[in-house]
Amino acid sequence: MQHPGPPRFLAVGESVQLAPRDPDPDAAYEWWLRNTPVGSALELPDRTAVIEFEPDAPGTYELRLETPDRTHSLTVRAFADTRSPNHAEPRSGDSGGGAGRSGESGPQRSGDARASGSGRRAEAAPGNRPRIRLRGAVEGDDLVVRADPSYPTGDGDVAFLLDDRDDLNRDDATVRGREFRLPVAAAGDRVRIHGVAVADTYSVPDTIEFTRVALPDGSRSDTEGGASVDAPAADAPPTDAFAVRRPNDPPAWTDDTTVYEVYVRGFAGDASDEESVFTAIEERLDYLDDLGVDCLWLTPVLENDHAPHGYNITDFFSIAEDLGSREDYEAFVDAAHDRGMAVLFDLVMNHSARDHPFFQDAYGNPDSAYYDWYDWQDSGEPETYFEWEYIANWNFDNLAVRRHLLDAVDEWFEVADGFRCDMAWAVPDTFWQELRDRVKARDHEFLLVDETIPYVPDFHNGMFDVHFDTTLYFTLRQIGRGHVPAEAILDAVDGRAEVGFPPHAGFLLYLENHDETRYVVECGDDAAFAAAGALFTLPGVPMIYGGQELGQRGRRDALAWDDAREEFHDHYNRLSELHDSVPELRGDAALTRIDHKTDTDSAVAFAREGDSGTVVCVLHFGGGPATVTVDRAVDPTDLVSGESAATADGLAVDDVAVFRAE
Repeated sequence: MQHPGPPRFLAVGESVQLAPRDPDPDAAYEWWLRNTPVGSALELPDRTAVIEFEPDAPGTYELRLETPDRTHSLTVRAFADTRSPNHAEPRSGDSGGGAGRSGESGPQRSGDARASGSGRRAEAAPGNRPRIRLRGAVEGDDLVVRADPSYPTGDGDVAFLLDDRDDLNRDDATVRGREFRLPVAAAGDRVRIHGVAVADTYSVPDTIEFTRVALPDGSRSDTEGGASVDAPAADAPPTDAFAVRRPNDPPAWTDDTTVYEVYVRGFAGDASDEESVFTAIEERLDYLDDLGVDCLWLTPVLENDHAPHGYNITDFFSIAEDLGSREDYEAFVDAAHDRGMAVLFDLVMNHSARDHPFFQDAYGNPDSAYYDWYDWQDSGEPETYFEWEYIANWNFDNLAVRRHLLDAVDEWFEVADGFRCDMAWAVPDTFWQELRDRVKARDHEFLLVDETIPYVPDFHNGMFDVHFDTTLYFTLRQIGRGHVPAEAILDAVDGRAEVGFPPHAGFLLYLENHDETRYVVECGDDAAFAAAGALFTLPGVPMIYGGQELGQRGRRDALAWDDAREEFHDHYNRLSELHDSVPELRGDAALTRIDHKTDTDSAVAFAREGDSGTVVCVLHFGGGPATVTVDRAVDPTDLVSGESAATADGLAVDDVAVFRAE
């Protein structure tokens, strides 16, 4: 199916890249406009498969895409330019917005040829964006979608769009305020409804999907991307039964997951005695299991230009020889699964290495079959970001590039439980949306994590499940250096909603990774212990970078297992066990500000409230114990240490403590 995907919501002046999905690079495609709003003079380029669509007037646009198999429809709803939420936030469909391209200023890393990591540090989005969550149900003879919007001030509207892929008649649907209804009799095998909240700006869209449980012949229709769903059992429900799903929710297993990043060429230390690096890492799986790790993120494992980080890829279909064989990798994944651990594959889609044979053929050779696979400067040099000299950016206007990368996605989907998507900000958002639909059609629980700095709310628009919480990361660094009070972490968490992330977005909480100076080096032991506590007590998915739990000081050095600092290891063990045993620290348990007093601004207290009760968490980033009093009665037994923190003046907390509210 080569349909270009879901309907789009934009504002005048914004643009989005549109392209046929699952493309045939040798086929002919053409876009044209069937209907445009009053005042539009927009024209589309002739015989162009990939276009940048930029509405010039508010209203509804109906586009058509001619493909070899049929003509597909796509609806775009455009709001007035004054409702654009992106005045301070680069649009994710603009391939990185040009920030940091070759010849422009941007973050530099001394001696670091790696083509990933810090990325674009743009201004955060303004805090005036509405949010929305849709709820779906089958009520009598109707499929019903209700919107739960929230607005920064006052009230607003909700706009719904049917999905053009579902071949529905819009006249069959009724919308009354925040409620959408469609008769079951008018529904096909699948119905997808998209909605946004609209006020001064518009929200990140949300989606509800209704899927007919059984067809008359007892089977189910094929899903997108060529994958099919298993036929239901003989006692399947009747053909008018529908399953209701929220496709933008993160996989349920992330609610109580701890992620561990493995820098593959350093994690195992000296692996010379092992048959392969994968075998050496496998030998440490029991250690990670004991630490409470549920998900392993491996830095890239594909053939590359021999930079140790692995992000400069020369073959998107082969395991790097220095790590082992494809069989070694799959044996490692199986061993992780045997211990109940998921594996995240580090997916690099923005670029190839300049040592890639396609680039070698194309460089300085406009007649090369691969010349148009890359994005070039006028000088004849390849486009990159921040003048990284060992990579070259792909040209996503070229269908052959998209085909090549989608084939790589299919290859590695089979041997992973999720993708950590490198430099997500630099790839067109419609490519990520296609990738998501492609993998989720085969496994709804497949995890997609984006690396985007700063984080971008629109990346939860049918693209990713969990986002690097870059705001919390920078805030924890500032607190650790003594530049801001500890209470700033609560502002950082509140900032997720303020910039427009929907309430169902997931966040990866981290102190460090392979691109960043170790937190303990920059901020010291006291702050490092408290910051570790923040990872396991704040809302989100905690992540440990390999060696962080050992007090490791080198960013990418081989892990010094024999020199591990036991006080760090014991601290992380206690926190991980606590996270697993206290449900209020996991999932969607709410973070609540509480009135508290401390004798230092390096301490903060807050509550986590869940269905099973409430706990009060205290973090102290300074030296020695802080004395804290809170506005509610708590059992003074610290759930981290198992000891009483009670003193005559309040609760004494060295770094992190958790108390059960009475």
